[in-house]
Amino acid sequence: MRFSLLNLIRQSFSHNQGWPEQWRSPEPKPRYDAIIVGGGGHGLATAYYMAAEHGMRNIAVVEKGWIGGGNTGRNTTIIRSNYLWEESEGLYNHALTLWQDLSHTLNYNVMYSPRGCMMLAHNIHDVQVFKRHVHANRLAGIDNEWLTPQQAQDVCPILNISKDIRYPIVGAALQRRGGTARHDAVAWGYARAASALGVDILQNCEVTAIRRDQAGAVSGIETTRGAIATERLGVVAAGNTSHVMSMADVRLPLESYPLQALVSEPVKPVMPCVVMSNTIHAYMSQSDKGELVIGAGTDAYTSYSQTGGLHIATHTLDAICELFPNVRRLRMLRNWGGIVDVTPDRSPIIGLTPVPGLFVNCGWGTGGFKATPGSGNVFAHTVARGVPHAINAPFTLDRFRTGRLIDEAAAAAVAH
Repeated sequence: MRFSLLNLIRQSFSHNQGWPEQWRSPEPKPRYDAIIVGGGGHGLATAYYMAAEHGMRNIAVVEKGWIGGGNTGRNTTIIRSNYLWEESEGLYNHALTLWQDLSHTLNYNVMYSPRGCMMLAHNIHDVQVFKRHVHANRLAGIDNEWLTPQQAQDVCPILNISKDIRYPIVGAALQRRGGTARHDAVAWGYARAASALGVDILQNCEVTAIRRDQAGAVSGIETTRGAIATERLGVVAAGNTSHVMSMADVRLPLESYPLQALVSEPVKPVMPCVVMSNTIHAYMSQSDKGELVIGAGTDAYTSYSQTGGLHIATHTLDAICELFPNVRRLRMLRNWGGIVDVTPDRSPIIGLTPVPGLFVNCGWGTGGFKATPGSGNVFAHTVARGVPHAINAPFTLDRFRTGRLIDEAAAAAVAH
């Protein structure tokens, strides 16, 4: 059933008891034309676009837990496309373009809010790096502009531009199309739309083995809900990608780190945009409920823990309180962590693997949410057709052998 004003009126007469489940919960079939491992935003988007744009209907998404229970439900929802290298610009701007009309496409309000994303400069190095980003983006037709400290405060009035703080603000780069969206709504919207097109969403279905035929190609998977045959397997398992891919004897240049975030008690609107500081590894925005959403950099050690080190969150809050003195007395409601998979060049891997029929989408580090629609769109093309889309063709696993890296780590000093 589509969401519309007419249906809302109709359901109001039955006390909203007539709405169907958002998506189906079928039993696994013995065989699928393609299986996507991972029920987060990227995996669900992949399945949706495979059905919507490539006509594939016999598809399953297998998720070891529940839909959106991984990084999709554990991130800080920042959206932007102001990356440096042309390959990254193409990928993230493709995603940003899809974000703008995603609610209409899915018939589900994902609460995309283009409130602007501002990145602070604290020293000469920051100024040079961000101005380089501004010029590169504008050459590529991507909006980005340079602001003075006063202009930055005009955009975000609670920002402290005093010269007496540890990391004084000397300028900022602003992408006005950047912003936020509701992470849960994104997962639910893609799940609902994919299910309506015939995609089976199999929750509580953990992959325990990847089966291969005599030629070495993928022939199916073993799961906690039984064996399922398929000749196309797309792995989109975020921080657990290394574990899943090892089942097919594929090693990837990935490291998994905890990434922490926290939210404050709700307050009236005080934060009109997203503000990020790569230098001090802290960023903040305000949710629709009024909570201040605060994110940190990755922990300094590899781990599969979803808690992270307390000192990381403490240092982030120290920086936030200095940049935004007005929030010092706010209480923190909760904090949490996710597991991010990081590549050496801090850019994702999207494409084929040495195993025929096995495809991988991983290595998004701390910036995966913003790419959700674009990532799913190009990966769907790759899995459905067996060849990369032009946009994700540079993000090959082979680049770590040839040295043709897409080094966003060196460009930005940190990847968010």
